[in-house]
Amino acid sequence: MTPNTSTAAHLQRSLRQCLATAAELLYHHGHVLESITLHHRGIGRRELAAISKQAPEWATCQKVLINSEAAIYNEYGCFVLTSMGRELMFDMFGEGAADCA
Repeated sequence: MTPNTSTAAHLQRSLRQCLATAAELLYHHGHVLESITLHHRGIGRRELAAISKQAPEWATCQKVLINSEAAIYNEYGCFVLTSMGRELMFDMFGEGAADCA
């Protein structure tokens, strides 16, 4: 395995771990996956701060997702997954998790 392949594999593993953690934390805080998989929805900054306060691991995952371009803030200022993030979520949790229709 070349260094680039190793780095890519590690990044994808980190992304998947963060997506799984995000899904779990969203559920525990009363949200559904569509909260972040639908571009026009998202999680607002106030709610993100509340989740981070109660679950410090959220902030780390949020940074990983944004830095890897798997998540962004939409035009409403809400945290949502990009098409890549939705694709990974779909791969991990099935069609309903990343259904954008």
